[in-house]
Amino acid sequence: MATEITMPQLGESVTEGTITKWLVNPGDYVNKYDPIAEVMTDKVNAEVPSSFAGTILELIAEEDQTVAVGEVICTLEAENNKMSLNSKGSSSSKETVKEVAEEPSSSEKSMKKRYSPAVLKLAQEHDIDLERVNGSGRGGRITRKDLLALVENGETSFKEEAPQAMASNARETRADQMSIASSSKGTSKEPMENSEFDRFERIPVSGVRKAIAQNMVKSKHEAPHAWMMIEVDVTELVKYREKIKNEFQNREGFKLTFLPFFMKAVIDALKAFPQVNAKWDDDNIIRYKDVHLSMAVATENELFVPVIKHADEKNVKGLAKALNDLSRKVRSSSLTQADMQGGTFTLNNTGSFGSIQSQPIINTPQAAILSVESIVKRPVVLENDAIAVRNMVNLCLSLDHRVLDGLICGKFMAHIKQSLEQMNENTLSIY
Repeated sequence: MATEITMPQLGESVTEGTITKWLVNPGDYVNKYDPIAEVMTDKVNAEVPSSFAGTILELIAEEDQTVAVGEVICTLEAENNKMSLNSKGSSSSKETVKEVAEEPSSSEKSMKKRYSPAVLKLAQEHDIDLERVNGSGRGGRITRKDLLALVENGETSFKEEAPQAMASNARETRADQMSIASSSKGTSKEPMENSEFDRFERIPVSGVRKAIAQNMVKSKHEAPHAWMMIEVDVTELVKYREKIKNEFQNREGFKLTFLPFFMKAVIDALKAFPQVNAKWDDDNIIRYKDVHLSMAVATENELFVPVIKHADEKNVKGLAKALNDLSRKVRSSSLTQADMQGGTFTLNNTGSFGSIQSQPIINTPQAAILSVESIVKRPVVLENDAIAVRNMVNLCLSLDHRVLDGLICGKFMAHIKQSLEQMNENTLSIY
């Protein structure tokens, strides 16, 4: 008996997941609840546990392959298969694991034509005739590794050619490329290895980068973006934070950055203008009564957008602690699916990289996203026409024009500006 393990639904509205890493190999023994694979959904990694104790038979899904919820990702021989079948007769329809009998060897041959999306894509890219490939998977099924081995050996285009013809054509193609390179460079005799044909590397896109790409393309295609920017004088805020930052760190055990103050100003503006704390939903606009603040947090190579739930119920100290906790989770790769869900508005701290102006892409289905740029010293003309050096910052807002217009967003940004410019030790307590 073999047990099929399917892609589970790892969160509300999740319809698919990408296998980023297999944690087991065929032949490995696993206990019940042992993690067998890492899966990427909505920019966060989650582990898929085994629902049975037993031996892994075959890994059906390939790494970096996106699989719909309910599709088979691997099979295993469960220890309690016989006992389970005798006592229950059949498996529950609510389980993500299906128990099926092994087909006779004559029927297993049909497995060869069960091609995964990754296999079909590779075959199309390299002109491989799948009918002529011997698969190493269960029942002769062709795996991605089988095709990669053919590609590495140069045995790719053999729909109508013998291996000798393939080698000949490969040499001719190489010679043609050499001729083109030579003619384009005059009398140059630069070796092919150093020519323009080899001056690149192909980087497979997977994991977080693939999820980011898909979400950003979806946002730009679906949401008509508009953009506005204001500049804010935060001189008094800079003085206030400078005065209390050391005492705060000694008392709380972590640094007080500028970002919690900006978070506080944004949250107050969202409460004053709930039209911004919204999303587009087909022919409806949904306005949220709670503020769940999505915070863009970057690592060296990846970007995550975890959520601070009920941010409108927190003071500056509470926001600083929540932000510190999420940043620690990102650095330790311990974010959960729950940490990434439910955001109603996104705040992005592009100023941490030295940026002074940006046009962020909306984190759909939210209606807007705000970028906080670098705080820089600039000469400013004051109301009495005097010129003074002040600490200035640009705030950049991208909005979904289906949900929002310039009037509301202008008032929203003005509210944030007024709050920030009035922040000092007399007007704001961090506790």
